[in-house]
Amino acid sequence: MDTESTHSGYSYSSRSGRSNRHGDRSRERHKASSSKDSSRSERSVVINPPDTPSQESPVHNGEPLPGEPTPDADHGDDGQDDNWGETTTAVTGTSELSLSQEEVVGLGKGIQDRTQGLRRYFPLVVGLCVGLLVVATPLVFLLLPVVMWPDRLQACGAACEGLFLSISFKLLILMVAIWALFLRPGRASLPRVCVYRAFLTTLTLLLTMSYWLFYGVRILDAQDEDYHGIVQFAVSLVDSQLFVHYLAVVLLELRQLQPCYSVCVIRSTDGESRHYNIGQLSVQRAALSILEYYYRDFPLHNPALLSASKHRAAKHLAGLKVYNVDAFKNKLRTYLLDTPGNAAGAQAANGNQSRAMVTAAAKRKDSAHNELYYEEADYERRVRKRKARLVVAVEEAFTHVRRMKKEDERAAPSDIMDVREAALAIFPSMARALQKYLRTTRRQHCHSMESIQKHLAFCLVNNMSPKAFLEAYLAPGPTLQYGPERWMADQWTLISEASVTSGIKEGTEFLLRCLDFSLAITIKSIPYIRITEEYIDPKSHKFILLLQSETSV
Repeated sequence: MDTESTHSGYSYSSRSGRSNRHGDRSRERHKASSSKDSSRSERSVVINPPDTPSQESPVHNGEPLPGEPTPDADHGDDGQDDNWGETTTAVTGTSELSLSQEEVVGLGKGIQDRTQGLRRYFPLVVGLCVGLLVVATPLVFLLLPVVMWPDRLQACGAACEGLFLSISFKLLILMVAIWALFLRPGRASLPRVCVYRAFLTTLTLLLTMSYWLFYGVRILDAQDEDYHGIVQFAVSLVDSQLFVHYLAVVLLELRQLQPCYSVCVIRSTDGESRHYNIGQLSVQRAALSILEYYYRDFPLHNPALLSASKHRAAKHLAGLKVYNVDAFKNKLRTYLLDTPGNAAGAQAANGNQSRAMVTAAAKRKDSAHNELYYEEADYERRVRKRKARLVVAVEEAFTHVRRMKKEDERAAPSDIMDVREAALAIFPSMARALQKYLRTTRRQHCHSMESIQKHLAFCLVNNMSPKAFLEAYLAPGPTLQYGPERWMADQWTLISEASVTSGIKEGTEFLLRCLDFSLAITIKSIPYIRITEEYIDPKSHKFILLLQSETSV
């Protein structure tokens, strides 16, 4: 394969003969290495993302990392080439396999999506397989003797028929119970396996394998002729499986119902907090429950509201002037001390300067809270003004719709306007006021025009009032009220010092972190409450009212 060599066209008049000879030798070495590299490029392709250090010489943005030997240091000072602009050779090669950076990123995302899908449906597949094994085993126990030695079996009559009916209903109940408890779609992907689920699955497999071993040794090998005993053996297996399922209901569902701990959840960006009561759970299950509460109760996270405080802080810092006080004092002291008899004047000047700086800092501190007060007051005034205009615009639009509805009742059926068309017709009259209000409250990114029109059509269909329509926009709602694209938190990272499979206890703290913010969780135990009873005799608080007839009125 042919290779192309590109040489720099720059030259310097101060080059020496030694450097030229060294450049010739360097070019010959580069040519030899380029031919080897070109032959290797036909067999393999190495893909490195941009700005990624290699293993041989790690660099960062073109500079070696601290503590790493540079290539020039290995060859010494004599090996350095001053004419690097002329002797640099760029080797290029062609290959049948070529991948762009976008294709590499897409390949990684595809692998990650497949891995997440596998982790999501793997517990469901395992539960389905274990359920089929549990249901099929008693039936196989009943069918194998009939298939393998039917002539030697003893007839059991009505007793076996009653057992058949019992085992049929028990298997039907067990199938419904397994479907209701274990074959539900997963709500989330947890970092570790649930301990109780793994324990129950292992217990079920051990129970089934134990029955299979006993069945193989005592019935299959001996070809037992007592079919009534075989049927009772299968019934005992179904009863044991029903008790295991009852244990699963207690461990997975009933144990966590009684509240034992109080959980404090604080959002890191705006300090929004909530308190919840939860039961006996592991750390990862408690984190899942808290996230479900978060999407239901917490208002939508709005980064635009945080930018206002950052802008105010930046504006305050921009108004401050930074001085090098020590350098100014040294210069002033030197100047005054060089002049005879000015030592007392230097001390007085230093004292005056310090008092002036303290006074300026106090004035800046006093003006900061005044600025914040007037800024918040102005913001509230603008919000009330925009809200009043929005309320008036929406009420006028709904009044127009009611008037048009009365006219449509008298109009021909072909002239009646559809609800979607009515929503599109009245939306422009309130769009400007709604847009200004959302911009003022910095929630314009939470509502799209399509979602507003859909909500307006919903309110018109159900004959809702203007206040019911505005409730979704006047106050921030919970996170689930908006679409998943507005959540800004689809993947969470659980950070905990304790093991995520261990149970929560008093003082447990962990962190749930997403892309833009995090939730800090603190666990407190609910105190033991002791209630005593105090008996009051009903006769002890009776009294008699005596009225005198001669009392003056």
